[in-house]
Amino acid sequence: MKRLAWFSGIILLIVVILAGLNLVIFKANQPKSDVQGNKTLIIFNWGDYIDPELLTKFEKQTGYSVDYETFDSNEAMFTKIKQGGTHYDLAIPSDYMIQKMKKANLLVPLDHAKLTGLKNYDPQFMNLDFDKGNKYSVPYFWGTLGIVYNDKYVKPGEIKTWDDLWNPKWQNSIMLIDSARDVMAVGLASNNDSINTKNAGELAAAKGRLDALMPNVKAIVGDEIKMYMAQDEAKIALDFSGDASQMIAENSHLHYVVPQGKGNLWFDNIVMPKTVKNKKAAYAFINFISEPKNAAQNAEYNGYATPNEAAKALLPKSIRDDPQFYPSQSVIKQLRVYKDLGLYWTEEYNDLFLEFKMSTKR
Repeated sequence: MKRLAWFSGIILLIVVILAGLNLVIFKANQPKSDVQGNKTLIIFNWGDYIDPELLTKFEKQTGYSVDYETFDSNEAMFTKIKQGGTHYDLAIPSDYMIQKMKKANLLVPLDHAKLTGLKNYDPQFMNLDFDKGNKYSVPYFWGTLGIVYNDKYVKPGEIKTWDDLWNPKWQNSIMLIDSARDVMAVGLASNNDSINTKNAGELAAAKGRLDALMPNVKAIVGDEIKMYMAQDEAKIALDFSGDASQMIAENSHLHYVVPQGKGNLWFDNIVMPKTVKNKKAAYAFINFISEPKNAAQNAEYNGYATPNEAAKALLPKSIRDDPQFYPSQSVIKQLRVYKDLGLYWTEEYNDLFLEFKMSTKR
């Protein structure tokens, strides 16, 4: 009996050891949010869209560990959050995508009682159509779609409207940002049509207008457009205001202009996706980035316009009074925010842009 008891004890010990090893292996294979519980905050944001020093400051100040992941398009972000493989606590989508995420039931309503910095935001950037009452989002950055030009080749005032891009003088001189919605907006705005149109005829006309621009297009590229323009690789570029600010910081010959007429005014807001696991840390971060000093630091780092009125007051006068990046109300009034087009019309825009894009490679 003693030998049997001893043998049984050995077996029991082995079982306990194996169980322990399995538990260690299981935990090692779990996502950070599962292992570290409420000590990890997972943020899903655009690349290079926050000052890294602020993330370090937040970690030291709160004790949370930040897992920062990036995406390169609203659509890629939407797909990954919808799949639900990663427990993102916060994400920073654009205006029309917030609409789409609401419709898909991918967002958690925000508890305004837990948000301490809402009073810091400029009222004109709150309660917008894509999120009435800011039920699901808090402003992060805003800006415009416009033209960057190099004064070595382009005289100030030579580009005042979208139509000026079609001047034969700019043959093989223009770089376009690789974005269906933004390039199609140029064609639509040039025809004085809505940048949110769901009219097949207007879209076809915009595509035809873009085809006529093709001889002037040097390339259609992504983030590398900033490097190319900074290095004098092209005379003109279609890009966003914040990217333009970064280019200008690298090359004093570059300037940014919002063409007269119709165009795009965009907003990127912070949201809490349905995948959230750490709401406490998420609210802590929103409050942290809403603090004027932190928001101002982030704006100086990125070059994008801050919607935080208290933060704007802390920025150097040369930044907050620069009409290139903080345009007048008269300019803002002529611009429109992108709306969620729905699946059918989104595919129409994408297909027409792809046709145009392929024609530039022939």
